Amino acid sequence: MKALSHAAALLLSFTISEGAELVRHDFSGPGMATTFRIACYAEDKAAAELATEACFQRIAKLNALFTDYDPTSELMRLCAPEVKYPMRVSAEMYDILTRAVKLAEQTQGAFDPTCGHLSQLWRRAKRHGKLPPADRLAKAVEATDWRRITLHAEMSGVTLVPGTLLDLGGIAKGYAADECLRVLKKHGITRAVVIAGGDTAVGDAPPGESGWEVTLRTDSKHETQIRLANRCVSTSGDLYQFTEIEGRRYSHIISPETGLGLTERVACSVLAPDCTTSDALATAMCVLGAGKGRELAARWPEVEVRFGSAP
Repeated sequence: MKALSHAAALLLSFTISEGAELVRHDFSGPGMATTFRIACYAEDKAAAELATEACFQRIAKLNALFTDYDPTSELMRLCAPEVKYPMRVSAEMYDILTRAVKLAEQTQGAFDPTCGHLSQLWRRAKRHGKLPPADRLAKAVEATDWRRITLHAEMSGVTLVPGTLLDLGGIAKGYAADECLRVLKKHGITRAVVIAGGDTAVGDAPPGESGWEVTLRTDSKHETQIRLANRCVSTSGDLYQFTEIEGRRYSHIISPETGLGLTERVACSVLAPDCTTSDALATAMCVLGAGKGRELAARWPEVEVRFGSAP
């Protein structure tokens, strides 16, 4: 998975109301190359533990399906040269690919789940401190096009243009955070927040509060406090995740057009109704830049973008 591909810092603080009947419980655990943190209000610790254990089981299952680091994952089997299309996939895979294709179309390819070849090249470039060969980079850029994915709703199937390599790193953590809120709600817990690196899914507010207090940081000097309830936010940028090659700084966020990490210092927080959307759009907005990003975001009345520079 993309190491988050997005992780300008996203910090949270919480206020417990005195006299509340519900008690706050906090949990954390590894998942998708980051740490998932869950805070929730429940009547007792046992109920909270049961619900959050189900969340971490869900995260583990989704990671096993979506990771591109395991050649046996469903994602990699879908991309294998020997696969016969259309391939019937799990409900989770069909759902996230449906969301990914729609978001790719809406962002005009600034978010693109077919960037797997670019991701592989860029990981190698960072390890060796050397830019990818021009010919290999050109082929990877050519193979990056969300329209290479065809979905077959009647059978929950997927067809890929041969040679396509998927990477869900720009959407999977947000999707998992949404799933955690759903699992918690199924267990009767609605006052909760799930943090997955730079992605945060927020449920009902804490008792007696208007929302969970969230501190956004998109550069090294400034912080903004907001309160959220039943809303999500993702922050992406190069504040912490970047590399320097041949004296030039590159972000971990890859441009589908150039195939390289972004060189312009940019960071963006996106607020949206769900974390799947905010996760993908945070990456897309950084790729587009503030001007084009704000123009595109204006098409979604339920989405808010906040750009910041990161020098």
